[in-house]
Amino acid sequence: MPKINSSTVFIVSGGAKGITARCVVELAKFYRCKFILLGRSALKDSEPAWAQGVQTDAELKKRAMADMQGRGEKPTPAAVNKAINAVYSQREIVDTLQDIQAAGGQAIYLSADITDANAVKTAVQSASHFGQISGIIHGAGNLADKLIENKSEADFEWVYSAKVDGLEHLLNAIAPSQLDYLVLFSSVAGFYGNIGQADYALANEILNKTAHRFQALYPHTRVVSINWGPWDGGMVTQQLRDYFNKLNIKIIPVEVGTRMLIHELEAEPKATQVVIGSPIVAPPTPQSPELITHQIKRKLALKASPFLQDHVVDEKAVLPMVAAMSWMSSTAEGIYRGYRYYGFDHYKVLKGIVFDQTLADEYVLDLKEVSKSPEKIVLEAMIRSEQNGKPRFHYSAQLTLLQEIPVPPRHEIPQYADANRTPIPGQVLYNNGTLFHRFSFQGVQEVTMISREGLTMRCSLEPIDLRYQGQFPVQAFNYFMADIGLQAIGIYARHFYDAGSLPLRAMHGEHFMNVDFGQTFFVTMRVLSATSTDISAEIILYDEHQRIYMIVSDIAVTMSKNLNPMFLRNRLPETL
Repeated sequence: MPKINSSTVFIVSGGAKGITARCVVELAKFYRCKFILLGRSALKDSEPAWAQGVQTDAELKKRAMADMQGRGEKPTPAAVNKAINAVYSQREIVDTLQDIQAAGGQAIYLSADITDANAVKTAVQSASHFGQISGIIHGAGNLADKLIENKSEADFEWVYSAKVDGLEHLLNAIAPSQLDYLVLFSSVAGFYGNIGQADYALANEILNKTAHRFQALYPHTRVVSINWGPWDGGMVTQQLRDYFNKLNIKIIPVEVGTRMLIHELEAEPKATQVVIGSPIVAPPTPQSPELITHQIKRKLALKASPFLQDHVVDEKAVLPMVAAMSWMSSTAEGIYRGYRYYGFDHYKVLKGIVFDQTLADEYVLDLKEVSKSPEKIVLEAMIRSEQNGKPRFHYSAQLTLLQEIPVPPRHEIPQYADANRTPIPGQVLYNNGTLFHRFSFQGVQEVTMISREGLTMRCSLEPIDLRYQGQFPVQAFNYFMADIGLQAIGIYARHFYDAGSLPLRAMHGEHFMNVDFGQTFFVTMRVLSATSTDISAEIILYDEHQRIYMIVSDIAVTMSKNLNPMFLRNRLPETL
């Protein structure tokens, strides 16, 4: 695609005022290009006489009231504010145009309501003399923050239309083939969600999805949807600033944000969606004094979760132990807003879920409160079902949720005297039946050291598409990475006992931070006890700086040579 230069013409919604205007000025400094600024306000030739030369808010109000009284109108607070806001709006538009010119760019301003398709089309046609439009910057947006039960249809339309309809109108008015750049100003609210902003979050997430779709359809166009956090200006009032400080959400300085926009336009490799800002963490859910039990029901289907075809033993898809823990912990996080999954105790596989004729019509997750405080919630979790009128219990654990997760400790890598340090490639272990895991679980890159006391591994796993994750999306923790860690025991069992192994229980676990897809991480497995039929071990996942991601203590597996041929039958029958 052509580089941005002095002949590049951007059309910018909401570009004459606020943060979008500051971004445009910075782009003018860097590229010296052209801008067509769209806004609702009409740009008049001059200010009303009563406002000319007046700078202070108090004096403007005084003059506005005197003007209304002189014309026989009643100067209500709403009417006075409307009059002086119109003056401020005019001044900001004029200042933006002057700033762009001073920065070396060129700009024109056109009054057009972005939610009016005809107005947008007319504005685009009227600006044809300015040069062919080769870029869109969609920065327009409205807020109507309220809890969803208090929102009206008009509130929703006000917020939704500016973002979604506005983008649609721009894309309908300009041929995609002439666009070299499509820049969407989305929000972290769309990525994380935010209280009181259901409509704003929805609208911004539509921008994100549209960006990915447009990029796929028009690969010649540089498309980026920037999920901005709150800026130090624009729609961020002092009240909002105080709220963000309370939630430890950092506010983006104007000079930093504008430069980051340019960075994304110049960045290699290019990302279609970028999040710039702090995570939005909801305030804790108010707690009732009594202890409560929640019951959550769900249906499972093999076809709904494609990743299960990569976790097959003896031609049967089996729910990974770690996926069941993800089910329990992610559900708990969803119920207890503001709390995060930290760990578990006494996790048992009672009767694993197998996706065959034994699959139940419905599964129930019971979450029973054991104790709770403002800092910590402890729950008993049980996944159960019913078959032929009889209960079946599948997984049980005690979960711990915290408001604040402790700082990750550091792992001291063991040095075993009798260790074999000849690397074993991970792919060999997946190919020879040591491990039955396929595509979405094949993250062991190599075993770097193995001894009777334990082993260490270097691991990494490429991103797994959300559709492939299906009914078990990664949420509270990345269970794919946790499963890769547990594979260390299977490697040990086959190496020293020539036997396959499957997990039975884990007595304790702590989760400090997530391992991202595509990220290199390391695993240490330390043997606590081992016989020819079972192993107990500790698993630690950590990064290159020895910061611990998660610890699973005293995990027990059952071993048998009878599992070896079953591990080789790790594909579903073709009939499925």
